Amino acid sequence: MIAKLNLSTNPFRNRTTPYILAMLLLAFAVGGALICFSLISNNQKETEIVRGQIEQMRDEVTRLNAEGQKVQQQLSPQQRELLVAAHRLVANKTFGWSRLFADLESVIPASVSASRISVANVFRDGDSVKAELDFAVLSRDYQAVMSMISSMNNSGLFQAELRSQNLQSTQRITYTEFTLKLIYTPAAGYAPVAATDVARSAEGGAD
Repeated sequence: MIAKLNLSTNPFRNRTTPYILAMLLLAFAVGGALICFSLISNNQKETEIVRGQIEQMRDEVTRLNAEGQKVQQQLSPQQRELLVAAHRLVANKTFGWSRLFADLESVIPASVSASRISVANVFRDGDSVKAELDFAVLSRDYQAVMSMISSMNNSGLFQAELRSQNLQSTQRITYTEFTLKLIYTPAAGYAPVAATDVARSAEGGAD
């Protein structure tokens, strides 16, 4: 007679599987920890390398600045003036002259006309390139010139200061030439135009 298996009194037991699963989980945990430690170690090494490179660059900048100061001290006054002129030329080539003319036209009223403009200096102020201009206008309307100066100072582009006024007269009309000092700061977002555009614009006006 075949004996019947009673599963309720003799349940099936597999004691090996839980240990295997536990071992696998432990192995994954250890492997993950080792990977994390390896990544942290690599990051620390890379950080040290970058810090070393930064220190080397700082030392190089300090050395170059010191050498530059020594060279400037050895220059004669004429050579220093030539160096300043060269730096000014570089600044001129990156200045937006066409934008300057457009900005001037936007603040000059119809009763005022520009008579002359010259660049006294081009310099950098932080990240901006600025120009110091000697500017003169002709007008018979004093209030219009004062209103133009006010508009310039409120534009955020110009700092205008009236230097002098000179009465001019011809056989037909009498007018006044007003000389101003302008500090021009181009608005951000405009592409610079080469300084040769100034000559082209002047030639076009002369024609």
